[in-house]
Amino acid sequence: MPFRTKAFAVHLLASAAALTLILGILFLGWYHWPGWYLTAVGKVLLIMCSVDLVLGPTLTLIVASPGKARRVFARDVAIIATVQLAALIYGAVTLWLGRPLYYTFSLNRLETVQASDVEPEQIRLAFKENPALAPHWYSLPRWVWAPLPEDPDKAAEIVASAGLAGGPDVIDMPRYFKAWQNGLPALTHQLSPLADIVYLSKPEKERLRVRMAGLGLDPQERNAIMMWGATGTGRRLFVVFDPASLNMRAMLRIE
Repeated sequence: MPFRTKAFAVHLLASAAALTLILGILFLGWYHWPGWYLTAVGKVLLIMCSVDLVLGPTLTLIVASPGKARRVFARDVAIIATVQLAALIYGAVTLWLGRPLYYTFSLNRLETVQASDVEPEQIRLAFKENPALAPHWYSLPRWVWAPLPEDPDKAAEIVASAGLAGGPDVIDMPRYFKAWQNGLPALTHQLSPLADIVYLSKPEKERLRVRMAGLGLDPQERNAIMMWGATGTGRRLFVVFDPASLNMRAMLRIE
């Protein structure tokens, strides 16, 4: 095998192994469906793959000359590897900070909460007041109910802060979270038939109707609710429940 080809192959295999290890851990732990979709991590993944699987090995292919001194070649590869490592660290940190921590039901919608959404002070309060649902660094995504506090003054303060001042909402305050099962009676009252979902256009409803029929789901039942992705992503899912058991039946992409 020519020296250039061998250097390229070794570099590509090493890069692929490192990338697969990091992404495998993150995706199996935190970004399995619907996490990767609702957090819209495609751009970060594209940068990581472009640098680590395309740019790095390609530059090695270019600089790998059989006549080049080994010391010079090692220096060139070290520079390339440093750039790759920087991109890998950037991507891994971005994915780690953006990992889904909770999928919440609050008021009339399902929402995604990323690790970066929960401020350190809120984490501290959660460990003090609600340790069972407080987020540890190793916590995997959990489905939770996030009702407003029973104290009307506290509830009004949160609503005002989130709505007017852009402050944290109740879904960013794990100290108020309750077990998912406890919120199912409230969830029942928020389910709607497909035709009554106000956040969908007519063509979107028609596409969803066809998909529901294909899955054996009745679009005329009160069985559906919208789920919103991470802030700024614009991602949405149409979530269908079994009206009797309230088991989740489907999470359908709308786009």
